[in-house]
This record gives sequence, structure tokens and C-alpha cells, in this order.
Amino acid sequence: MSIDNQWQKFILDESIEDKTIFTYLQGLKEIISNFKPKTVTEKRRIQLARAQLQEIRKYARRMENQIHTLQEQLTILEESKGSE
Repeated sequence: MSIDNQWQKFILDESIEDKTIFTYLQGLKEIISNFKPKTVTEKRRIQLARAQLQEIRKYARRMENQIHTLQEQLTILEESKGSE
């Protein structure tokens, strides 16, 4: 296996593992910020998209917190079941 193949595999594997919903949201935020509105209507649509993206980020944080709580509860249940 050549160094180029190893390097490419490392880069590809690294990019796959680090993606979360927040990575995708950040990408969308950057795309939206690069738009240059030419009309008032386009400006309003971009503002609406930014507001909706912010709401999505809030919901994603809530979901992440709920998942974390549920994982902790599952771990506790598994430990209590294992000790019986």
C-alpha cells in the first residue's frame, strides 16, 4: 500500500467520522451567508432561512440532550439488571 493511498484513506475516514448534525447546520449557515440578495424578496427569504436554521439548531441541541439522557438511563438499567 502506497503512502498516497494511506493518506487518502486517512483523510476520507476522518471526514466521515466527524460529521454530526451540527456540521451540516454549519455548512448550511455558510451557504446562506454567501448569498447576495438582489431584491427585497430575496433578502427576506434569506432572513427567514437564517431564522429557521437557528430554530433547527435549538431543536438539534434538545434532541442531543435527550439522547444523552436516554443513554445514561439505559446504562443504569443495564447495570442494575446485570447486578441482579
